[in-house]
Amino acid sequence: MSDDSEDKKCKCPPAGSPLWMATFADLMSLLMCFFVLLLSFSEMDVLKFKQLAGSMREAFGVQNQIKVEDIPKGTSIIAQEFSPGRPEPTPLNEVRQMTVNNDLNSLDVRSREGEAQIEDELKGLEELRRQQEEQAQQEAVAVAQALAAEIGEGSIEVETDGTRIIIRVKERGSFDSGSAELKFQYIPVIAKIRDLLLDISGKVAIEGHTDNVPYSGRRFESNWDLSAARALAVAHELFADRRIDQSRFNITGYADTRALAPNSTAELRARNRRVEIVIQKGDAEEALDRLQSRPDGDTEGTPIDPSGLF
Repeated sequence: MSDDSEDKKCKCPPAGSPLWMATFADLMSLLMCFFVLLLSFSEMDVLKFKQLAGSMREAFGVQNQIKVEDIPKGTSIIAQEFSPGRPEPTPLNEVRQMTVNNDLNSLDVRSREGEAQIEDELKGLEELRRQQEEQAQQEAVAVAQALAAEIGEGSIEVETDGTRIIIRVKERGSFDSGSAELKFQYIPVIAKIRDLLLDISGKVAIEGHTDNVPYSGRRFESNWDLSAARALAVAHELFADRRIDQSRFNITGYADTRALAPNSTAELRARNRRVEIVIQKGDAEEALDRLQSRPDGDTEGTPIDPSGLF
Protein backbone atom coordinates (compact mmCIF):
# COMPACT_ATOMS: atom_id res chain seq x y z
CA MET A 1 0.00 0.00 0.00
CA SER A 2 2.85 2.39 0.75
CA ASP A 3 4.57 1.61 -2.52
CA ASP A 4 1.48 2.38 -4.51
CA SER A 5 1.00 5.63 -2.71
CA GLU A 6 4.55 6.74 -3.49
CA ASP A 7 4.08 6.03 -7.19
CA LYS A 8 0.92 8.02 -7.30
CA LYS A 9 2.56 11.13 -5.86
CA CYS A 10 2.64 14.13 -8.28
CA LYS A 11 6.08 15.02 -9.65
CA CYS A 12 5.86 18.84 -9.69
CA PRO A 13 8.72 21.12 -10.83
CA PRO A 14 10.92 22.56 -8.09
CA ALA A 15 9.89 25.91 -6.65
CA GLY A 16 11.59 29.15 -7.83
CA SER A 17 13.07 30.41 -11.17
CA PRO A 18 14.78 28.11 -13.68
CA LEU A 19 18.53 27.66 -13.37
CA TRP A 20 19.34 29.37 -16.69
CA MET A 21 17.85 32.64 -15.51
CA ALA A 22 20.85 33.35 -13.32
CA THR A 23 23.26 33.09 -16.28
CA PHE A 24 20.96 35.23 -18.47
CA ALA A 25 20.69 37.92 -15.78
CA ASP A 26 24.47 38.05 -15.41
CA LEU A 27 24.84 38.42 -19.21
CA MET A 28 22.34 41.27 -19.39
CA SER A 29 24.08 43.07 -16.55
CA LEU A 30 27.43 42.82 -18.28
CA LEU A 31 25.98 44.12 -21.60
CA MET A 32 24.37 47.08 -19.84
CA CYS A 33 27.66 47.96 -18.17
CA PHE A 34 29.42 47.68 -21.50
CA PHE A 35 27.06 50.09 -23.28
CA VAL A 36 27.18 52.52 -20.34
CA LEU A 37 30.95 52.59 -20.63
CA LEU A 38 30.74 53.16 -24.42
CA LEU A 39 28.36 56.05 -23.87
CA SER A 40 30.59 57.61 -21.24
CA PHE A 41 33.64 57.42 -23.54
CA SER A 42 31.94 58.75 -26.69
CA GLU A 43 32.02 62.36 -27.94
CA MET A 44 29.34 64.09 -30.00
CA ASP A 45 30.53 65.71 -33.31
CA VAL A 46 27.93 68.42 -33.82
CA LEU A 47 29.00 69.23 -37.42
CA LYS A 48 28.74 65.62 -38.61
CA PHE A 49 25.41 65.25 -36.82
CA LYS A 50 23.99 68.29 -38.62
CA GLN A 51 25.26 67.05 -41.98
CA LEU A 52 23.73 63.66 -41.38
CA ALA A 53 20.46 65.17 -40.26
CA GLY A 54 20.36 67.44 -43.33
CA SER A 55 21.03 64.53 -45.70
CA MET A 56 18.29 62.46 -44.09
CA ARG A 57 15.88 65.37 -44.33
CA GLU A 58 16.60 65.90 -48.04
CA ALA A 59 16.27 62.21 -48.76
CA PHE A 60 13.14 61.43 -46.75
CA GLY A 61 11.65 64.81 -45.84
CA VAL A 62 9.05 66.87 -47.66
CA GLN A 63 10.58 68.76 -50.64
CA ASN A 64 9.78 72.34 -51.50
CA GLN A 65 7.33 72.97 -54.31
CA ILE A 66 8.18 75.73 -56.80
CA LYS A 67 5.58 77.05 -59.19
CA VAL A 68 6.75 77.55 -62.78
CA GLU A 69 5.00 79.08 -65.76
CA ASP A 70 6.65 76.92 -68.41
CA ILE A 71 7.98 73.40 -68.84
CA PRO A 72 11.58 73.08 -67.52
CA LYS A 73 14.10 73.08 -70.35
CA GLY A 74 17.75 72.06 -70.63
CA THR A 75 20.58 74.57 -70.88
CA SER A 76 22.58 74.67 -74.11
CA ILE A 77 26.31 74.16 -73.59
CA ILE A 78 27.02 76.08 -76.78
CA ALA A 79 25.09 79.07 -75.45
CA GLN A 80 27.07 78.93 -72.19
CA GLU A 81 30.57 78.47 -73.61
CA PHE A 82 30.46 80.37 -76.91
CA SER A 83 29.34 83.77 -78.00
CA PRO A 84 28.56 84.97 -81.55
CA GLY A 85 31.61 86.18 -83.45
CA ARG A 86 32.21 89.69 -84.52
CA PRO A 87 31.50 90.12 -88.24
CA GLU A 88 34.45 91.29 -90.29
CA PRO A 89 34.20 93.03 -93.67
CA THR A 90 34.96 90.81 -96.66
CA PRO A 91 37.65 92.16 -99.01
CA LEU A 92 36.37 92.55 -102.54
CA ASN A 93 38.45 91.85 -105.62
CA GLU A 94 38.97 94.69 -108.00
CA VAL A 95 37.39 94.11 -111.40
CA ARG A 96 39.55 95.32 -114.26
CA GLN A 97 39.72 94.68 -117.96
CA MET A 98 43.23 93.86 -119.13
CA THR A 99 43.44 93.38 -122.88
CA VAL A 100 45.05 94.84 -125.95
CA ASN A 101 42.26 93.56 -128.18
CA ASN A 102 39.19 95.76 -128.16
CA ASP A 103 37.07 92.93 -129.57
CA LEU A 104 37.37 90.88 -126.34
CA ASN A 105 34.45 91.19 -123.96
CA SER A 106 35.78 89.07 -121.08
CA LEU A 107 37.00 90.67 -117.90
CA ASP A 108 40.12 89.65 -115.98
CA VAL A 109 39.13 89.45 -112.30
CA ARG A 110 42.15 89.25 -110.03
CA SER A 111 43.41 90.53 -106.75
CA ARG A 112 46.37 92.87 -106.71
CA GLU A 113 47.67 91.28 -103.56
CA GLY A 114 47.37 87.82 -105.11
CA GLU A 115 49.29 88.91 -108.19
CA ALA A 116 52.07 90.38 -106.09
CA GLN A 117 52.28 87.26 -103.96
CA ILE A 118 52.48 84.94 -106.99
CA GLU A 119 55.10 87.15 -108.62
CA ASP A 120 57.26 87.11 -105.48
CA GLU A 121 56.93 83.33 -105.20
CA LEU A 122 57.86 82.88 -108.86
CA LYS A 123 60.97 85.01 -108.47
CA GLY A 124 62.00 83.16 -105.30
CA LEU A 125 61.46 79.74 -106.84
CA GLU A 126 63.28 80.64 -110.06
CA GLU A 127 66.29 81.81 -108.07
CA LEU A 128 66.13 78.71 -105.90
CA ARG A 129 65.92 76.44 -108.95
CA ARG A 130 68.94 78.16 -110.47
CA GLN A 131 70.92 77.56 -107.29
CA GLN A 132 69.88 73.92 -107.15
CA GLU A 133 70.82 73.41 -110.82
CA GLU A 134 74.27 74.87 -110.16
CA GLN A 135 74.67 72.62 -107.13
CA ALA A 136 73.60 69.58 -109.18
CA GLN A 137 76.13 70.47 -111.89
CA GLN A 138 78.97 70.78 -109.36
CA GLU A 139 78.14 67.51 -107.62
CA ALA A 140 77.71 65.71 -110.97
CA VAL A 141 81.24 66.77 -111.94
CA ALA A 142 82.57 65.37 -108.66
CA VAL A 143 80.71 62.08 -109.26
CA ALA A 144 82.03 61.83 -112.81
CA GLN A 145 85.60 62.37 -111.59
CA ALA A 146 85.20 59.64 -108.96
CA LEU A 147 83.78 57.21 -111.56
CA ALA A 148 86.13 58.20 -114.38
CA ALA A 149 87.47 54.65 -114.87
CA GLU A 150 84.01 53.12 -115.13
CA ILE A 151 82.84 55.89 -117.47
CA GLY A 152 85.85 55.17 -119.68
CA GLU A 153 84.93 51.49 -119.80
CA GLY A 154 81.40 52.37 -120.90
CA SER A 155 79.61 50.74 -117.94
CA ILE A 156 78.57 54.02 -116.24
CA GLU A 157 77.14 57.32 -117.48
CA VAL A 158 76.71 60.49 -115.42
CA GLU A 159 74.59 63.44 -116.52
CA THR A 160 72.31 66.14 -115.15
CA ASP A 161 68.74 67.02 -116.01
CA GLY A 162 67.79 70.31 -114.41
CA THR A 163 68.05 69.74 -110.67
CA ARG A 164 68.59 65.98 -111.05
CA ILE A 165 71.84 64.01 -111.09
CA ILE A 166 71.52 60.76 -113.06
CA ILE A 167 74.00 57.90 -112.55
CA ARG A 168 73.19 55.39 -115.30
CA VAL A 169 74.29 51.80 -114.69
CA LYS A 170 74.35 50.01 -118.04
CA GLU A 171 73.57 46.34 -118.45
CA ARG A 172 77.02 45.78 -119.87
CA GLY A 173 79.20 44.52 -117.02
CA SER A 174 76.46 44.67 -114.37
CA PHE A 175 73.86 42.02 -115.34
CA ASP A 176 73.72 39.02 -117.64
CA SER A 177 71.02 39.03 -120.29
CA GLY A 178 67.64 38.25 -118.72
CA SER A 179 69.16 38.09 -115.21
CA ALA A 180 68.59 40.28 -112.16
CA GLU A 181 71.66 39.10 -110.21
CA LEU A 182 74.37 41.72 -109.93
CA LYS A 183 77.72 40.41 -111.17
CA PHE A 184 80.33 39.89 -108.48
CA GLN A 185 82.97 41.98 -110.28
CA TYR A 186 80.54 44.92 -110.42
CA ILE A 187 80.02 45.12 -106.64
CA PRO A 188 83.05 47.45 -106.11
CA VAL A 189 81.48 49.90 -108.59
CA ILE A 190 78.26 49.97 -106.55
CA ALA A 191 80.40 50.47 -103.44
CA LYS A 192 81.92 53.59 -105.04
CA ILE A 193 78.47 54.94 -105.84
CA ARG A 194 77.35 54.20 -102.29
CA ASP A 195 80.23 56.23 -100.85
CA LEU A 196 79.32 59.13 -103.15
CA LEU A 197 75.65 59.04 -102.07
CA LEU A 198 76.69 59.47 -98.43
CA ASP A 199 77.97 62.98 -99.24
CA ILE A 200 75.15 64.05 -101.60
CA SER A 201 71.85 65.27 -100.17
CA GLY A 202 68.43 64.83 -101.75
CA LYS A 203 65.91 62.14 -102.55
CA VAL A 204 67.19 59.12 -104.48
CA ALA A 205 65.18 57.07 -106.99
CA ILE A 206 66.49 53.72 -108.29
CA GLU A 207 64.77 52.98 -111.60
CA GLY A 208 65.04 49.79 -113.65
CA HIS A 209 64.58 49.82 -117.46
CA THR A 210 64.53 47.20 -120.21
CA ASP A 211 64.14 47.09 -123.99
CA ASN A 212 60.95 46.10 -125.80
CA VAL A 213 61.92 42.46 -126.40
CA PRO A 214 59.50 40.29 -124.35
CA TYR A 215 61.06 38.34 -121.52
CA SER A 216 61.27 34.65 -122.41
CA GLY A 217 62.69 33.13 -119.23
CA ARG A 218 60.94 31.33 -116.40
CA ARG A 219 61.99 33.36 -113.37
CA PHE A 220 60.01 36.51 -114.19
CA GLU A 221 56.58 37.09 -115.63
CA SER A 222 57.53 40.02 -117.87
CA ASN A 223 59.95 42.90 -118.39
CA TRP A 224 58.17 44.73 -115.57
CA ASP A 225 59.32 42.12 -113.07
CA LEU A 226 62.83 42.05 -114.56
CA SER A 227 63.27 45.85 -114.42
CA ALA A 228 61.99 46.04 -110.84
CA ALA A 229 64.21 43.11 -109.76
CA ARG A 230 67.31 44.75 -111.24
CA ALA A 231 66.56 48.04 -109.48
CA LEU A 232 66.03 46.11 -106.25
CA ALA A 233 69.33 44.26 -106.66
CA VAL A 234 71.21 47.56 -106.93
CA ALA A 235 69.30 48.92 -103.93
CA HIS A 236 70.14 45.88 -101.77
CA GLU A 237 73.83 46.31 -102.56
CA LEU A 238 73.64 50.00 -101.60
CA PHE A 239 71.78 49.17 -98.39
CA ALA A 240 74.54 46.78 -97.33
CA ASP A 241 76.15 49.79 -95.63
CA ARG A 242 74.17 50.76 -92.53
CA ARG A 243 75.14 54.39 -92.98
CA ILE A 244 72.73 54.63 -95.93
CA ASP A 245 69.42 56.26 -94.97
CA GLN A 246 66.87 54.01 -96.68
CA SER A 247 64.05 56.54 -96.16
CA ARG A 248 65.61 58.65 -98.95
CA PHE A 249 65.14 55.94 -101.55
CA ASN A 250 62.35 55.04 -103.94
CA ILE A 251 62.67 51.86 -106.06
CA THR A 252 60.71 51.49 -109.31
CA GLY A 253 60.63 49.33 -112.43
CA TYR A 254 59.54 50.89 -115.75
CA ALA A 255 60.14 48.02 -118.21
CA ASP A 256 60.43 49.58 -121.73
CA THR A 257 58.11 52.57 -121.10
CA ARG A 258 60.94 55.12 -120.75
CA ALA A 259 63.36 54.24 -123.51
CA LEU A 260 66.35 56.47 -124.18
CA ALA A 261 66.43 55.52 -127.87
CA PRO A 262 64.26 53.63 -130.38
CA ASN A 263 64.46 49.86 -130.02
CA SER A 264 65.31 49.48 -133.69
CA THR A 265 68.83 48.00 -133.45
CA ALA A 266 70.72 45.79 -131.03
CA GLU A 267 72.96 48.69 -129.94
CA LEU A 268 70.01 50.95 -129.17
CA ARG A 269 68.22 48.18 -127.29
CA ALA A 270 71.36 47.63 -125.23
CA ARG A 271 71.35 51.36 -124.36
CA ASN A 272 67.79 51.08 -123.08
CA ARG A 273 68.65 48.18 -120.74
CA ARG A 274 69.88 50.04 -117.68
CA VAL A 275 69.39 50.95 -114.01
CA GLU A 276 69.36 54.66 -113.21
CA ILE A 277 70.18 56.17 -109.81
CA VAL A 278 68.48 59.58 -109.88
CA ILE A 279 69.32 62.13 -107.18
CA GLN A 280 66.75 64.94 -106.86
CA LYS A 281 68.29 68.16 -105.54
CA GLY A 282 65.27 69.80 -103.90
CA ASP A 283 61.74 70.38 -105.19
CA ALA A 284 62.05 73.92 -106.52
CA GLU A 285 61.45 72.88 -110.13
CA GLU A 286 58.33 70.91 -109.25
CA ALA A 287 57.00 73.70 -107.04
CA LEU A 288 57.64 76.24 -109.79
CA ASP A 289 55.70 74.19 -112.35
CA ARG A 290 52.85 73.74 -109.89
CA LEU A 291 52.71 77.46 -109.18
CA GLN A 292 52.77 78.41 -112.86
CA SER A 293 49.92 76.01 -113.63
CA ARG A 294 47.58 77.67 -111.12
CA PRO A 295 44.98 80.15 -112.39
CA ASP A 296 45.93 83.83 -112.31
CA GLY A 297 45.24 85.37 -108.95
CA ASP A 298 44.58 82.02 -107.27
CA THR A 299 46.62 82.31 -104.11
CA GLU A 300 44.82 79.59 -102.22
CA GLY A 301 46.34 76.19 -101.60
CA THR A 302 49.41 74.91 -99.81
CA PRO A 303 51.91 77.68 -99.01
CA ILE A 304 55.38 77.18 -100.48
CA ASP A 305 58.36 77.52 -98.17
CA PRO A 306 61.51 77.83 -100.28
CA SER A 307 63.72 77.22 -97.21
CA GLY A 308 62.55 73.60 -97.03
CA LEU A 309 63.15 72.70 -100.67
CA PHE A 310 66.84 71.80 -100.34
